[in-house]
Amino acid sequence: MVYKMVTLIPESMEARAPYHLLTSIAAPRPIAWVSTISVEGVPNIAPFSFYNAVAGFPPTIMFSISYRVRTKPKEKDTLRNVREVGEFVSHVVDEEMAGAMIKTSADYPYGVSEFEIAGLETLPSMEVKPLRVARAPVAMECHVTQIIPVEGATNVMILGKVLRFHIREDLYRSNGLVDTMRMKPITRLGGPVEYAKIGELFHLKIPILNHEPGS
Repeated sequence: MVYKMVTLIPESMEARAPYHLLTSIAAPRPIAWVSTISVEGVPNIAPFSFYNAVAGFPPTIMFSISYRVRTKPKEKDTLRNVREVGEFVSHVVDEEMAGAMIKTSADYPYGVSEFEIAGLETLPSMEVKPLRVARAPVAMECHVTQIIPVEGATNVMILGKVLRFHIREDLYRSNGLVDTMRMKPITRLGGPVEYAKIGELFHLKIPILNHEPGS
């Protein structure tokens, strides 16, 4: 069966349309709830859904920050803090923490602590300066390894090496994996208000190929 397709060229679309279309295609996306700290010692936390793991060893994650562009490009607090301090903590957002997470997504003035606004209980980190969210199911303390501007975009990609994992004890399985279904992470879909809960679990096995001589 051949499906009828809609074909779109980004340069011919309205200004924000390619962004909204892409975020509805690249979905569901995990959310990095990133805490940082300023050089003055003011804590900050904000969610980012352009986020994923990029390397297993050393364990490395990335998230992407966009400049504010309402008038002229302005560096967000998270980007300023990772540039100046070089550290962050990335948390998993579960269903229970969704309401607090969305409170921290607003564009507050520099120097305002989103931890206080969202009423988040904190814990000190062990390897880095930024605080941890006490009730987050998973937290990863990270050292910034690369800050890469995305060519032609208002986004900057942050790469961080995980220095320490903090995992809620009931989620850590004997096989060294997290029980993702029990963790109940929320994910981002398209548009400004669409989120999703984790769905059905199923398993697929990678085919084992026969590489014997003459095969």
